[in-house]
Amino acid sequence: MLFRDRCDAGQQLAERLAFLQDEKNMIVLGIPRGGVVVAAQVARGLRAPLDVFIAHKLGAPSNPELAIGALTSDGQVWLDEEILGGMDLSEQEIAREVARQRADMARRVEIFQRNRAPLDVKNKIAIVIDDGIATGATMLVALRALRQHEPARLILAVPVAPADSLERLARECDDAIALATPAPFWAVGRFYAQFEQTSDAQVIALLDDAARRVAFSQ
Repeated sequence: MLFRDRCDAGQQLAERLAFLQDEKNMIVLGIPRGGVVVAAQVARGLRAPLDVFIAHKLGAPSNPELAIGALTSDGQVWLDEEILGGMDLSEQEIAREVARQRADMARRVEIFQRNRAPLDVKNKIAIVIDDGIATGATMLVALRALRQHEPARLILAVPVAPADSLERLARECDDAIALATPAPFWAVGRFYAQFEQTSDAQVIALLDDAARRVAFSQ
């Protein structure tokens, strides 16, 4: 095991990112749900605002754990043509999965944003965090979508990732940082002693706590 839990991973990642502590105009973005727990520790360590960036993988109809692509709440869709090339999926099946995930995303936006406008990353340092990367499909679409918002610097930071996924994602951002790139790589949760599912309530509490911290420091 590399990490006790997501909080431990976030604290270690905050130490790795300490070189950014003196930077201004910085935003930490966590990918719900588990990524927000890690991101909250980084935001606290860097004394930076925290927000969510909602991205989710598209699962194969016959195997939801297999990512055939990913999408974000601002409408970006990416399909893994290599994976799809080896599957017999119709356009209608793919469209149904996209529609299903969009509906779930609309629910998450309503829950997490609660009529609050997302933080603007334009001309700022945006640090995108998840609790780990496997295929990288979700992070890929998140990075591409965020790039269109014109951050001054786009940084990917995760506790653990396969070396090949990290290398591929590094081409989509200005810096790609992982605390560990173990091989062979198993599921992300295998590198945590505790990897329970994060609830919506936990994400909301972390966002509210970060908002109070930032408001108090101003």
